Amino acid sequence: MTDIILKRIIKDGENAKTPRVRIVCGIVVSIIGIILNLLLAAFKLLAGMISGSISITADAVNNLSDAGAQGVSLVSFKMASKPADREHPFGHARIEYVASMIASFLILMVGVELFRESIRKIFDPAEISFGVLPSVILACSILVKIFLSLLNRSMGKKIDSSVMRATATDSISDAAATLAVLVSSVIGHFTGINTDAYMGVAVACFIFIAGIRILNETKNSILGTAPDADTVEAIKSTVKEYPEIQGIHDMVIHNYGAGNTIASLHAEVDGRSNIFEIHDVIDNIEKRLYDECGVRATIHMDPIVTDDETVARLKSFVAVTVKDLDERLCIHDFRCVEGKTHTNLIFDISVPFELKMKDSEIIDSVQKKINEKNPEFFGVITIDRE
Repeated sequence: MTDIILKRIIKDGENAKTPRVRIVCGIVVSIIGIILNLLLAAFKLLAGMISGSISITADAVNNLSDAGAQGVSLVSFKMASKPADREHPFGHARIEYVASMIASFLILMVGVELFRESIRKIFDPAEISFGVLPSVILACSILVKIFLSLLNRSMGKKIDSSVMRATATDSISDAAATLAVLVSSVIGHFTGINTDAYMGVAVACFIFIAGIRILNETKNSILGTAPDADTVEAIKSTVKEYPEIQGIHDMVIHNYGAGNTIASLHAEVDGRSNIFEIHDVIDNIEKRLYDECGVRATIHMDPIVTDDETVARLKSFVAVTVKDLDERLCIHDFRCVEGKTHTNLIFDISVPFELKMKDSEIIDSVQKKINEKNPEFFGVITIDRE
């Protein structure tokens, strides 16, 4: 289904993550979700009235909240497509995160209300009548919800949409909740045991958990998460294709919503190179990163010494010394300044977040190891967390 929608929307040579494609896909999928959820809500309300089941009625109300959440999604895609302006120079794409948060609050409110109503029904149960029509409606609902989950997950991955990923998670939770309601109806019919209110509690818990999961994912997106590994690797591999670049470090990637990624990095170049020629290479790399990866990159040139044996030897010495502390550590921006009494070894250490040592502890430990090997060396060290 995703490929069919994309095939009709994407023009020749167009990327699925371009603003135009994202908004059209978002609107189409949101409208499909609204229509199907409203239909499910209507049929389940009918089934709930016929059977007198609180859990089926609860499931119907949940579908109404899902239709509302999809409505929020629909509005968010339209707002996210607005171009940048003076107040929002990086565009409006992050409005999707706000929409996901609103949707999560709606889902949580429904979950809490259904839990309260189901608890009341445990102490004041109503008689439930099993019927073929309600069972068929519930079975069809499960299939529809699985379809919506697959559609939103697949499309969310194609166009990089947090709202769609959240909707996919919610839909699969709804399918599980509806299955619980169907099982309750079957158990009640064949055993006479009324588990309807208890299944209503289960449905409410499914809904609540889904809301918390979506809220947590949205919270992480707003706070800022580590960049996508594929994006990082694409940037690295593109830059390293150029022989003029000796190495890269200090890469920083900011995401201002899908299709709006901004990056900066330091590229090491031979200090003897013609600055105009190297600048031209850097310009070409920045253009390629935008055209091929959709990343607006700013590259800082770091001139390094490549033909001095003393510098090369000292750099190798420091690299080995740093790895003696932890194999994951590496250095960059190395240079040395020789003096009459001591030699300053100036460098940065790239440190993974997984290494729990404090920056001051790392500096002191490396400094001690350097002094143990040669008391005349003094490290001027800067810590970079990856």
